[in-house]
Amino acid sequence: MYNDYLGKDIPKLGFGLMRLPMKGSEIDMEQTKAMVDRFMEAGFTYFDTAYAYINGQSEVAVKEAIVKRYPREAFQIATKLPTWLVKKPEDCGKLLDTQLERTGAGYFDFYLLHALNKDNAKKMEELGAWEFGVKMKEKGLIKHFGFSFHDKAENLDWILSRHPEAEFVQLQINYIDWDSDDVQARQCYEVAEKYNKPIIIMEPVKGGSLAVMRPEVQKIFKQARPDLSVASWAIRYAASLDGVITVLSGMSNIEQMEDNISYMKDFKPLNDEEREIINQAILELKKVPLIPCTACRYCVDDCPQKVAIPEIFRSYNDYKLYNNLEGTKGHYRWVTGGKGKASDCIGCASCESHCPQHIRIIETLQEIAGVLE
Repeated sequence: MYNDYLGKDIPKLGFGLMRLPMKGSEIDMEQTKAMVDRFMEAGFTYFDTAYAYINGQSEVAVKEAIVKRYPREAFQIATKLPTWLVKKPEDCGKLLDTQLERTGAGYFDFYLLHALNKDNAKKMEELGAWEFGVKMKEKGLIKHFGFSFHDKAENLDWILSRHPEAEFVQLQINYIDWDSDDVQARQCYEVAEKYNKPIIIMEPVKGGSLAVMRPEVQKIFKQARPDLSVASWAIRYAASLDGVITVLSGMSNIEQMEDNISYMKDFKPLNDEEREIINQAILELKKVPLIPCTACRYCVDDCPQKVAIPEIFRSYNDYKLYNNLEGTKGHYRWVTGGKGKASDCIGCASCESHCPQHIRIIETLQEIAGVLE
């Protein structure tokens, strides 16, 4: 159990600046300013960005919408070192300088090594990124140093056992991924708790999927609390966990902002009855017939079109679960980037002869192409 911890008094809703409103290829700065003003007016203070968000525009928006318009002590800015761009030790300093110039923030309240897994955590050791973070903290350019994480719980344990200088960790946690074998949200949370590291929660609504649910699942939530949005259950679930600094919500419009403020301004953790409602929703989702792919990848090796079959099936399963067509199409484009799409299948049946689950792969890919392409 956490007692007193870093960031305990920070309001539990953070503004994720990854999905800001756009005008064509540019951030809609006036709408962003209006959202920032409403957020601050409601008493919230934590803003999360990263070097790569919106091709660097997100960090610039920090300067224009926040830094230039509010006293520096009135808010917290978190940003992230893009680990994939660190090729030599001096890159860390160059990237941080760019981020400080873009944001005009003077210093970062929270600075993270971005998207760590075991492999790039080792690379960051070799390139001195961990020592860099400590030095920048000593210089006052960083107030608190940690990392965001996308890997298995055992690898989180490995990293935290080697790096006590990490003051916090950012994890993907939501009620669907809590017991997921892939994300391992519960196990990762328990590892962070073991090392007494407070948590910033990302993807509490699973990229919007837990806001746009199947009708039968929405009905469960709406019958219990017709006054609350479906998304509110996911945000409150995450914020109810112990040891949470804040829960990031990537808000794209003022309506989403107002909805989040409506139940987070005077945040009340979930009670036992509400937890049971979420359990009912999870059970309802488990009834949905899914493609029984185990991602063994036996189908992939001999595919002449290099179709990303397991990734495509996973995207389609997400669509069947959450009914979020636009979100699924975006994920589908991402997982098939540089690989074969469902429509690239030529029907050679090599994959079907290798599938231990006896999935009708050709027929299923045709169905998916009709929906997601």
